[in-house]
Order: sequence, then structure tokens, then C-alpha cells
Amino acid sequence: MPGPTDKPEHDPTDLLAWVADRCGASRATRGARIQSLWSGYGEIVRVHLDDAEAASVILKHVRPPSAANHPRGWSTNRSHARKLRSYAIERAFYVDFAPRTTATCRVPRCLGATTLGDGAAFVLEDLDAAGFGARRASLRGSALDVALRWLASFHVRFLAVDPAGLWPEGTYWHLATRPDELAATTDPRLKAAAHTLDARLASARYRTLVHGDAKVANLCFTPDGRDVAAVDFQYVGGGCGMKDVAYLLGSAMTERELAREADPAVDAYFAHVREAAREHGCDADVDALELEWRALYPVAWADFARFLSGWAPGHGKLHGYTRRMVDAALG
Repeated sequence: MPGPTDKPEHDPTDLLAWVADRCGASRATRGARIQSLWSGYGEIVRVHLDDAEAASVILKHVRPPSAANHPRGWSTNRSHARKLRSYAIERAFYVDFAPRTTATCRVPRCLGATTLGDGAAFVLEDLDAAGFGARRASLRGSALDVALRWLASFHVRFLAVDPAGLWPEGTYWHLATRPDELAATTDPRLKAAAHTLDARLASARYRTLVHGDAKVANLCFTPDGRDVAAVDFQYVGGGCGMKDVAYLLGSAMTERELAREADPAVDAYFAHVREAAREHGCDADVDALELEWRALYPVAWADFARFLSGWAPGHGKLHGYTRRMVDAALG
């Protein structure tokens, strides 16, 4: 079977035939559409295979629209260019970095990737068929712990790894990629402190790869909830692991739950970091890493709040817990 980086001599006009070729199947048949990509940039569909090792795969087909339609009105040339770059970075991740992941930071295998004009196509392992078919709208108890374990393992696995080919600074809200949103920021404190917050995160001694969009919707669980895999690596890149932790907790819990459960969750994350360091044979000073990253936890919250205050000033995540984190970061 061809490797994932092999590119057809011509862009495949018949994507299903291309998928069949990548998977060693006699035929590929389009199945159900799983979801549309953000702002109408394509779709994700399940493809059924005949005479192949796997019965089905996932096709992520990036097809930029002729006219962008951002849900919140941010349809600019800069936004378009950022999205196109994000898919090129996702391809780089699957080809160059995903093979280094382990069972405790599981991601789908990439069976093929190609460019299609301004778009792209990815053939990915069907995680549902691999046993990760459960989805959750929120995380509580053991499910949250499993997600934090995934983040800890991912961060330790890629600790001090050069993010070559990825975003130099990961996350979709990184300041350098969001000047329009900064200009629209409604919170004068966050606007004034934006570059300072960014510099504090970027100058962390302990750096890793961050997922960059580690929300509940991008996690696929086993039915018993004991294991999880992650998808959607458009904004993976260098950074401090607290960016992912703060963002995950914000997507998983309400304001009231955060006030009660965020501190124990951060404690659990660092316990998993220590377990992952043993698993991966990491010789970093975990005590020093934890000391540095704990201090950056409120900074990561404030950095995301800076983005939200420009992108969506009335967003529900700009609540009391977020304000307390901003006060801690700016204090």
C-alpha cells in the first residue's frame, strides 16, 4: 500500500477511487456525512470499503467555499489564509508527528493525504470502528480524568520537540494570528496586556506540542469511558501545556463546576504528567515543569479570554471564573 505522503501524479478528481487506492480496497462507497467543516470549508464523511483490511475509513475533504460564511462574521482574507494553512499543518502533523504517539495519547492513523488545488483530502482511520465510538457533550469524574490523562501523555511525549512544519505557537487563538480580533477587543485590560500574556506563555522554559483545539467535541471515547482518542489537529504547535488544559476545562464544565472542580482537575493533570514521564522515559525535571506550568495556568485562561473578548464579546465563557483567572494573571 502507498505511504501517506505519496501524492498522485494529478489531483484525484474521483475521491472515492483515490480512497480505495490508498486503502487497498476494490471499491469505496460514500456513507453518511459526519459533519461540515467550520465556515463551510468542506465535510467529513464515512467511506465504506470492499475487500480491504478495514471495513470503513473517514474522509476529511477540505473544499474552500467560493464565498466564506463565518458564523460570527469574521470572513476576511486573513481568516481564509489561516484556515488554508491550518489544513496544511494538520497534514504535516499526521505525516510527521502522529506516528510517534502511543496508546495513551491515541490519534487516528492517516492512510493518505493530498492537496486538491486550494483544498485537501485526508483518509483517516475510522475511530468508531476501532472502538472509540462514544461522544460526550461535557466531562465529569472519570471521563474528565481520562481526557486529562490524554493531554498529559501527549504533552510529555512531545516535550522539547521542535514543532517544525507546525504552528510555531499552537492554538487557534494565538495572538500573532488574530490581529483583527485584538483590535476589536472590548476589555481594555486584556487589550493592554495581550502581548505580555503572549510573551509569558511563549517564554516558558518547558515547551511541548499543544493540541490547539482540545475541546470535548474533539474527543472520542470507548463505550466504557476508560480510553479516549483525539482528532482535529489543525492548530497543533509549540507551547505550554496549560493552554490545552485551560481550554479543555472551559469546554467541559460550567462556571459553577469550574469553581468547584478546576483545582482538583489541574492536580489530576499533573499526576498524569508524572505517570506519563515514567511511561515515556522522560528525564525532564517534572517538579520544575509543574512549578512553571501551574503559575501559567491563569495566564493561559487570560490569553483565551483576550481572544474571546474581541471575537465574541458576549460569549458565555467570559464568566466569573474566567474573570478571576484574568485577575490572577494580571495581578
